[in-house]
Amino acid sequence: MTAPGTPTFDQLRIFLAIADTGSFAGAGRKLKRAVSVISYGIANLEAQLGLTLFLREGTRKPQLTAAGRALLAETRTISHSLESLRAKVKGLLDGLEAEVDLAVDVMLPAERLGKVLRAFAAEYPTVQLRLHVEALGAITGMVLDGAAIVGISGPLAAGVEGVECIAAGSTPMVPVAAPDHPLGRMERIPPGAGRDYTQLVLMDRSRFTEGRDYAVLSPKTWRLADLGAKHALLREGIGWGNMPLPMIDADLVTGTLKRLMMPDHPGGTYRFAGIWRRDTPPGPAASWLLEQFVALGAHDRALAGIGDI
Repeated sequence: MTAPGTPTFDQLRIFLAIADTGSFAGAGRKLKRAVSVISYGIANLEAQLGLTLFLREGTRKPQLTAAGRALLAETRTISHSLESLRAKVKGLLDGLEAEVDLAVDVMLPAERLGKVLRAFAAEYPTVQLRLHVEALGAITGMVLDGAAIVGISGPLAAGVEGVECIAAGSTPMVPVAAPDHPLGRMERIPPGAGRDYTQLVLMDRSRFTEGRDYAVLSPKTWRLADLGAKHALLREGIGWGNMPLPMIDADLVTGTLKRLMMPDHPGGTYRFAGIWRRDTPPGPAASWLLEQFVALGAHDRALAGIGDI
């Protein structure tokens, strides 16, 4: 049995154009080719494959054969893949990155992150994105190590040698506990009461801020590397701790968590910064990402009565 030949991309385009328009003339108009060229191209394709793709006799319009229908979906997939390849190559020739590594602070509101990344997928469909979600100084570490080209860091990136920063908004951090926690049951929390109970603290795994504490009041602490785990333990009544307000808004409404009005620890504003290495400026797609986070962050407002963390 003779093996089928390898069709050209142009032959596949002709096949798809005939199938989509329903006629050789329609395919000619779509591809801006003479009907004779369309007819010759599909005849060559059928000869190469050893299959009849269209029935031409006894009908006003060419009809797909069973073999034609079987190959149609596969041909569309090939066509889409080749179009994506051409778009990616054009982007590379224009200076567009093939891929972008983005590192974001775990405190960044999930809704904001989702909004930016949805828009990024539409704006740069050929650019692959790798997202890293880390805590505290780990964002700066990834950018300096080259594991991420840009990052959305907390306030810990300021002043780090070799890193450029641009303000990208903020999120309020407030102390909370379960309503059945001793602090949650107090009508008025006296100064210093937080030191008597276990505080859940997010642990920093980076070399830049290792061993340093932020907004830690109690000498009794549980250290956690995951903000989601901290959230779950707080709802179980295991200790108290600071959480980004957007993440626990629903808990405050339903009563699964209670904001603690601590006179000596009201919470604080956690400020974000877009960061990149000074010697490795971001390309077009990465710069676009930074611009979106900066633009959205410009609308953030700090809660009254609390300072910066």
